[in-house]
Amino acid sequence: MFYELSIYNWADFTILIVEDDVSSTFYLKEVLKDTHVNILHAPDGQKAVDICTNTPSISLVLMDIRMPIMNGFDATRAIRLIRPDLPIIAQTANTMLENRVQCKDAGCNDFIGKPIDSEELLEIISGFLK
Repeated sequence: MFYELSIYNWADFTILIVEDDVSSTFYLKEVLKDTHVNILHAPDGQKAVDICTNTPSISLVLMDIRMPIMNGFDATRAIRLIRPDLPIIAQTANTMLENRVQCKDAGCNDFIGKPIDSEELLEIISGFLK
């Protein structure tokens, strides 16, 4: 990773990673660790909704779309009912245009395709954490 860490100091923010894949979760935590952001994790959409309901300090959600129990589309819709202004970034391996449209329609603010480019992810997040 060749980004300038000093421009990403998010110690005052909390990001919820919603991801059922252990390797993907590990990768996201590694990308974010030098930013000093507080990280929470939910392994499925239902837990993400529960965490967002009970944790008002969450600043941003990284939402996987394909998950067990509740998918990312349904979780995003449910979170929008309780936290309408919370930034949600969809992350998915399905990068077809119609999938991007589905993410927007569900209420996601932005979209990143997998495999996730660390610099692109940090740039997207920086647009929301100010």
